[in-house]
Amino acid sequence: MEGPKNATVLEGSEARFNCSVSQGWRLIMWALNGTVVLSVTPREPIITNNRFTSASYEVGGDFVSQMRIHDVQVSDSGRITCSLQNSDRDASAFLSVQVVGNLSVPGAGLVVPEDAPCNVTCQALGWSPLPALAWEVGVPVSHSSWAWVPDTEDPRNAASVLSLTPQGNGTLTCRADLKDLHFHRSVTVNLTVTQSPLGSIDKPGNSLPTWAIILLAVSLSLLLILVIVLIIIFCCCCVSRREKKESIQSEVRKSADVKTNDKTFETKTESGNENFGYSPDESRITKTSSLPQTSYEFSVLEQRGSQRPHQETAASRLAPATRPHVSFDMSSPKKIRNVTLV
Repeated sequence: MEGPKNATVLEGSEARFNCSVSQGWRLIMWALNGTVVLSVTPREPIITNNRFTSASYEVGGDFVSQMRIHDVQVSDSGRITCSLQNSDRDASAFLSVQVVGNLSVPGAGLVVPEDAPCNVTCQALGWSPLPALAWEVGVPVSHSSWAWVPDTEDPRNAASVLSLTPQGNGTLTCRADLKDLHFHRSVTVNLTVTQSPLGSIDKPGNSLPTWAIILLAVSLSLLLILVIVLIIIFCCCCVSRREKKESIQSEVRKSADVKTNDKTFETKTESGNENFGYSPDESRITKTSSLPQTSYEFSVLEQRGSQRPHQETAASRLAPATRPHVSFDMSSPKKIRNVTLV
């Protein structure tokens, strides 16, 4: 009336198949991949393998025969057939056995540097079919992603590689899922983060947020620019002050040179030929004289006799043995042009 249904079971579990027949049947035979493994009569089942047993019940006047396979093995995968003796009618279904293999993360405890990218591998070995692998990340991270990688040498093996940048301690859980059976298996490892050698700024809880780091970088850049501008202004001021000082000194030197030249010029124009023998007495003599411009020669001794006793001329202070002869130019009474000693 109705044959068995397809079934998917885990290796080591139990598989059940039902076959409904109408009344009046005599023998029901169950076969696995063409080999009869169980026979059922109206009185009792005929068991040839203890892994294959039978159960029966009635539903709406129809007889239902159930075959149970205990401790299912991968070798049990295949076609399951229910048939009646002396009848060409049969029904079949397919048995799929899935194998749960090992799931592991190498290393009981993982120790990685803080904020350093690292990879964690989860291995699924001996699975059939291969499971879907996923990660549950229980640590603070700045980035995480994973990729499923099959084993080209063994189709029952696969791995999942988790790439992350941890920022603190926590746990990592690798989970394998068999979607057809809604079965999953997982493994959890501890992740320990070591402190960065850069200092306390990188410690968990003391690390600056991204906006603060950006603000600090901008502030330092502006401060550096300000320092450079101040240095340039200071240098310009120093150069300007030095140039101004040099300009003032140059003006002072020019002014001093002009005054010196003026004095020299006046001295030259007024002095003419210097007369070191000039005295005030001779000056008064020339003032009282109103004679015309004529050269006179007289003796110094006679001049001393005609003047007051207290008046002495430069010529009278000469040695007694020397008789000076003085020649005056009346056109310039204040200057003594020539002094001739005879």
